[in-house]
Amino acid sequence: MNSFPKRIQILPLQLVNQIAAGEVVERPASVAKELIENSLDAGAKHLDITIEHGGIKLLRIRDDGYGIAKDDLPLALTRYATSKVASLSDLERVASFGFRGEALPSIGSIAHLEIVSRVLSCDHGWRIAATEQIPTPAAHPPGTTVTMRDIFYNIPARRKFLRTERTEFKHLETLVHRMALAHNKVAIRMSHNGREVLKLTAAHSLTEQEQRLTKIWGSSFLDQALYLEYEAGGLQVRGWITRPIFSRSQSDMQCFYVNQRLVKDRLVSHAIRQACTDILYHERHPAYVLFLDMDASLVDVNVHPSKYEVRFREGRMVHDFLFYAVEQVLTAPKIVGNAATATMDANAIQEPPAIYGNTSEPIPYDAIPYQTSIPLSVTESIAGSIAGSEAGSISKDNKYTNKYTTTIADLTVPSSFPPLGVPLAQLHGIYILSQGADGLILVDIHAAHERITYERLKRQFAEQAVQRQSLLLPACINVSKQEADIAEQQQDNLAELGLEINRLGRETVVVRAIPAILQGVNIKQLVQDMLADWLATGDSKRLSLATNEILASLACHGSVRARQRLSIEEMDHLLRTMERTERADQCNHGRPTWVRLSMQELDRMFLRGR
Repeated sequence: MNSFPKRIQILPLQLVNQIAAGEVVERPASVAKELIENSLDAGAKHLDITIEHGGIKLLRIRDDGYGIAKDDLPLALTRYATSKVASLSDLERVASFGFRGEALPSIGSIAHLEIVSRVLSCDHGWRIAATEQIPTPAAHPPGTTVTMRDIFYNIPARRKFLRTERTEFKHLETLVHRMALAHNKVAIRMSHNGREVLKLTAAHSLTEQEQRLTKIWGSSFLDQALYLEYEAGGLQVRGWITRPIFSRSQSDMQCFYVNQRLVKDRLVSHAIRQACTDILYHERHPAYVLFLDMDASLVDVNVHPSKYEVRFREGRMVHDFLFYAVEQVLTAPKIVGNAATATMDANAIQEPPAIYGNTSEPIPYDAIPYQTSIPLSVTESIAGSIAGSEAGSISKDNKYTNKYTTTIADLTVPSSFPPLGVPLAQLHGIYILSQGADGLILVDIHAAHERITYERLKRQFAEQAVQRQSLLLPACINVSKQEADIAEQQQDNLAELGLEINRLGRETVVVRAIPAILQGVNIKQLVQDMLADWLATGDSKRLSLATNEILASLACHGSVRARQRLSIEEMDHLLRTMERTERADQCNHGRPTWVRLSMQELDRMFLRGR
């Protein structure tokens, strides 16, 4: 190796652009994102996207925006030339999607790039290629067409990292879908290898937007989606998030936008994940399309050339705002009004884990005989599920239960139904069959009672003073200096939660007492995770989550088990209690507690009316 230092030299412009392209351009989908954002900044109402060989061979995007004037075309291909920011104050409140002036010259350095554009005031367009300096006349309607051919043709090492045509097209399609979700007023047409694969008309009303969402992600998403709209402190969030029964095994159906800009942010993901913790099955991911609107000066989008990352000036405020908004829409009781409006689609339930007692497999129907009576403790558990409420005891004079004293065949149909209907019978000791205003409702007894018991335990625990347990041997934990600082700052707040932590040194803390309910928990891991959360997001709910896990376990073991026979009165009380319980749509494990089959669905099963 040469020991003499090499001379410092200025890199050639072409090499500079190729280095920059490494940050901006990863694959054809990266190019599509930059070009689509340029079209949106130009006020486009229609986008026509043409793709060949997954975008490796050809990617062309045509819009009907303002266009680029002849004299500006050479500048458009010049590094750090842009019409979107002119001063630091503009950069501090960027309203456009592009602003760095890097995309087009970077793309032109690794592919054959051509731009044809026409402004409305001109009678023809102008064409320029990345290798040219002077535009030439060209026929073109008002707007701009950008064509990229043979990506990475001059960088073989980068081209080898491209995947198959099918994989690259899938990335392109996903990108276009995600951009389309945020820009409903823009019509989009996309073709691949000469075949039309997507055609979206402009959507202005909420109904049209939901139709567009259905066309992109399918009806199953919208069938289980809850519409969210919340505003506070200058922040506004709106969009759709699905019920837990639509949870995914991966985070492929998660779209979050800040001022219509698609972003991927750990703080946002953490807030939404925490809001779903108490109702989502382990290792599952929520599905959502959410839009956060805020003052542009409160968010820094100049973090990375890809512009996927942002930095919030008030991160803690944004985190808490999103957590509260999502938690409220997911935890508010959905079983309200007439049963005809309280719907859950049985066909949309995905992979419901069978959890009865401690078994991981469903109990065979003929494996365990029915119990002829239910233990008194279970009856009392149901009757006391809502402590202190008017539903705390079973009434023989209930306007619904007085009809249950006869056999099912003699039942008188009431003139009105409660949201979860009136119980008819038990099925295999596992499900309640209930008649609603417009069909049949099936309730999982164990899952429903588990949620009721869990919410009662949480409420009782919150109303009581936290019992502390001093540790016989205090636990010393090595942490970073920043985490030790946080532990010292939050010492009083942690003490109120039953956790006594003192700082021993620069990077050492000691735990002297813990909440009594957390005996047996790995306290070192809990404290390390909690301080890491605080450092990353300014907050941590690890302590409450650990407590809730124990309460959830107690609720599971203290709830009605499979094969326990309930009387009509007990079934009715369980349904009425569900109607008054938060998060009653799913159990602690994320399983649905009830589903409904409408009369139309039942008629279709039996071919009635055909």
